[in-house]
Amino acid sequence: MKKTRKNQESLPLLVKDCALVTIATGIRAQNLRELRDKLETVHPSSIYYHFWGHRLAPSFDQPEFNNDFAAWARHGLHDYVLAERLAVVDPTDFATLEALRQELIEVIEERLYESTLVPWAKADQQFYFKRSKIVVFDTKQQIADPMLLPQMLPALSLSSIFYHFIDARRRAPEGIDDFSAWLDAYGEEYAVLRNEIASIDLYFSTMSEIREKLVQVCTMRLSSQGEAV
Repeated sequence: MKKTRKNQESLPLLVKDCALVTIATGIRAQNLRELRDKLETVHPSSIYYHFWGHRLAPSFDQPEFNNDFAAWARHGLHDYVLAERLAVVDPTDFATLEALRQELIEVIEERLYESTLVPWAKADQQFYFKRSKIVVFDTKQQIADPMLLPQMLPALSLSSIFYHFIDARRRAPEGIDDFSAWLDAYGEEYAVLRNEIASIDLYFSTMSEIREKLVQVCTMRLSSQGEAV
C-alpha cells in the first residue's frame, strides 16, 4: 500500500551537523613506491580523509585537485601524468573504501611500471597520512514534511549538507544519502525526486554547489507536485 504524507507525519528528518577531527598517523611517504606500500596497510579512514577531508576545511578558493594524492603527485613529486590520473579517480564509483584503495594502488603501480626512475619528493614535501573522526552535533532542527525542503535546505550549513548527503553514503548499508532514505519512507510519491537527488554529482562539485543543486531540484520537483495536487 502506498505510504502518504498523512501517515508519515511522525517521521521527521532530524537535522545534524558535524566536524571532522584530523588525526596524525605518523605514517609518511617520500617517494612513489613508499606511497604505494603505505597505501596497502593504512587505515581506511585515512583514505576517506584524503578524498573528503578538505570539504570541511575553511577555504576561499576551490582546490586544484579533489584529493590529496593527486595534489601530492603534482606538487610533491612533480609528476603531472600521475596527478591527472589520480585526479579523475571518483570515490563514489566504488562501493567500499577497500575497493577505492585497490584502485589507487593499481594507478600508482601502473605509473611505477612506466617510470625508469622512482619519483621522489624533497624532504620537506613528504606525504603525511592523516585520518579523521567525525563529530556529530544535534542542531535541534527537524524537517517534518518533504514539502518544506525548498525553504529548509538553504539554511542548512555546508557541514550539515556534508553529513546528510556525503558521509551518509558511507554510513548507510544501502549507500544512499539521508535525504533519499527519508523520502523513501513516503513511498512512490517522491520517487522522481529521490532519483534526481541521487543524480547530483557530489565529488566534482563544491559543497556550495551541492546545496544549491539540492535546493534547485527540490524546488522544481515539489513545486510541480504541489500544482498537480
